[in-house]
Amino acid sequence: MLSPLTKEQRIKVEENMGLVGKVIQDCVHTLGAGSMFGYDDLFQIGCLGLCKAAQTDKPGHTVAFSTYAYRLIRNEIYTELERATRRGREVATDPAELPCTVLDDDIPEQREACMSLLQRLERAEAEATGVTAKGFQAIRMLMDGYTNREIGSGSVYRQTM
Repeated sequence: MLSPLTKEQRIKVEENMGLVGKVIQDCVHTLGAGSMFGYDDLFQIGCLGLCKAAQTDKPGHTVAFSTYAYRLIRNEIYTELERATRRGREVATDPAELPCTVLDDDIPEQREACMSLLQRLERAEAEATGVTAKGFQAIRMLMDGYTNREIGSGSVYRQTM
């Protein structure tokens, strides 16, 4: 957790805010449709790195502050992108969070959305071949309550075929 910046540190941060945009421009190539974070999100994350650089910069450093700050900003952004990617993978394989595994019959909109999703899944599954077909089969097994370990072991495939 960051502690409050001193007046000198705040000035240093304000003078170097352009570095955050430069790091995003140089190092992040996933902005646009489908990316996890927008530019503003990444800018905010980068600003945390800039503040850390201002707090930990020592007078008389052999490296220019901008070079030091650039690295900390980049590392802060990369760390958050990696963390978000991991969370995305974890959520996608958690059976409890798959849509339609628990339906509330009192909410017709939820039931309609789930039925629509299941129909689309069935259509895509019917057209799939090879690895894609196995992926659909794994999704079905997750919905049926099998664990990732059981599905990955392959023993479940033999039982369901």
